[in-house]
Amino acid sequence: MEDRLSKVFAALADPLRRDMVARLAADDATVNELAEPYDVSVQAVSKHIKVLEDAGLVRRSRQAQRRPVHLEAEVFDLMTAWIERYRRQVEERYRRLDDLLAGEARSDTDTDTEGAAS
Repeated sequence: MEDRLSKVFAALADPLRRDMVARLAADDATVNELAEPYDVSVQAVSKHIKVLEDAGLVRRSRQAQRRPVHLEAEVFDLMTAWIERYRRQVEERYRRLDDLLAGEARSDTDTDTEGAAS
């Protein structure tokens, strides 16, 4: 899993590839359609698509003469599971810190109350 995840994050490290993924989330597109808004060659876009494909983020299919690129949503489940695991760990650490600070605040209040009663 880690090796695949490393490929995914490496593929998404490039801003142009992230933009392509965002565009493919809305609709499938051909390499030519993906290349339109960028100031790069179709060959460069093809290389970017190959990186995304090797990472499992996209796949190409054939529809008559058209070869659309499809976003593979399952890869996002893999990324989400990895991120979620660490998010839960961090939230647990913050919860423990909140509990500790609340306990200290109660101790301070108890000490202040005892001092005022004297």
